[in-house]
Amino acid sequence: MPKKINITDIIAMKSAGEKITMLTAYDAGFARLLDGMGIDLLLVGDSLGMVLLGYESTVPVTMEEMLHHARAVARGTERALVIGDMPFMSYQVSPEEAIINGGRFLKEAGCDAVKLEGGCEVADTVGALVRAGIPVMGHIGLTPQTAGQLGGYRVQGKDAESARRLLADAGALEDAGAFAVVLECIPAELAGIISESVTIPTIGIGAGAHCDGQVLVTHDLLGVFEKPVPSFVKKYINLAPQIKEAVASFASEVRGGGYPDDEHSFTMRVDVDSLLD
Repeated sequence: MPKKINITDIIAMKSAGEKITMLTAYDAGFARLLDGMGIDLLLVGDSLGMVLLGYESTVPVTMEEMLHHARAVARGTERALVIGDMPFMSYQVSPEEAIINGGRFLKEAGCDAVKLEGGCEVADTVGALVRAGIPVMGHIGLTPQTAGQLGGYRVQGKDAESARRLLADAGALEDAGAFAVVLECIPAELAGIISESVTIPTIGIGAGAHCDGQVLVTHDLLGVFEKPVPSFVKKYINLAPQIKEAVASFASEVRGGGYPDDEHSFTMRVDVDSLLD
């Protein structure tokens, strides 16, 4: 069995200049595939609401939905650090409620850490979670749960004032005890400055090459859906047409009597005619 990655290992990777890999996983099957390929961090993202459940945003996702998928990912993982995404309103009401919900990710789902969105405004909550023994990854820049307040899904930190605010957010999360922070949709130059300003690893998504690691939604990089993806996403393969072709072939063969054939059927060891006597 491969050695399980822990928080100390992730922090040490930044010190050693080793790039950190992170992808989303929502079920045991994908978790096994990604874990087997050496991905360092598996995020059970609330993006599952849009990717798997058909919601228009991440906002409707519930704790029970997140825990259901997190349990599956944890069961399919041996090496990677599994992080559960805390859904909207699971940590905003009070630090006490955040501890209860964060604890469920570890206790009930088998996650190794949680992630939550926000900077200075959630620093006290992050501190409370960490003091309770729950490792926390931060998330600043474009925060999908509150995208409406940010003017939609737009690049953040493009002007001096908002850039300084993001620098302060990253520092506040580090001071609160977060072990890493996701930087989403911010200029590459600013991501580099933030990465140099904190000792904890930065994980970029649409934040350029200067971050300590990178994360993408797995279904986006695989091209599973025929839908627009953000411009920062690189499709390493485009599976949607291949999936449709395979499904069309199956349907055609079933309707035409070509499947199943003898090769894909079982035979009996007794004479069939004897059964009819």
